Amino acid sequence: MSMLPTLPTPDISAPRFALDRRVCVAANRWGARRAVGLFFSAISRLGDGIFWYALMAVLALVGGQHGAIAATQMALTGLTALMLYRVLKRWTRRPRPYRVCPGVIAHIPPLDEFSFPSGHTLQAVSFSIVAIAWYPPLAALLIGFTTLVAASRVILGLHYPSDVLAAMLIGSILGGGSACLIPLATRII
Repeated sequence: MSMLPTLPTPDISAPRFALDRRVCVAANRWGARRAVGLFFSAISRLGDGIFWYALMAVLALVGGQHGAIAATQMALTGLTALMLYRVLKRWTRRPRPYRVCPGVIAHIPPLDEFSFPSGHTLQAVSFSIVAIAWYPPLAALLIGFTTLVAASRVILGLHYPSDVLAAMLIGSILGGGSACLIPLATRII
């Protein structure tokens, strides 16, 4: 049972959401192109966890004790992000754009019911920050992949741009806070 009161469902027809809706509709139309939709569907599925679990496994297997600690920190940060965004989704209860925004269709089925914040983006940002803090040469790959994951959520009709931007902010705070613990973790090594 949630201890937080449920917020009223936001009225997406309000003028303050106009830009959010317009960008969402435009991105979603672009995603209706077969090649674009397939590409971003694949990115989104990799962002479901496959990419991150594979990265953690590689770090743990190849990186010795240093890699194992980095992978453990990523996993703990990911679990924290998971709990946080589930609470936020239940609390805000913002409907997904394809449910309430005319002209937006879901190109893939969502993993859960609500839109705010984007869990994929929150996880991708927090995982990337921690992994890059441990292994800076991974920055280009992880920043690129994280950007594609964030874009995919809007293009596929599952999130508004504001869901993704908020998730980027939350993920940055969470990942940055976790990365600040690295000096403590390196004492273990």
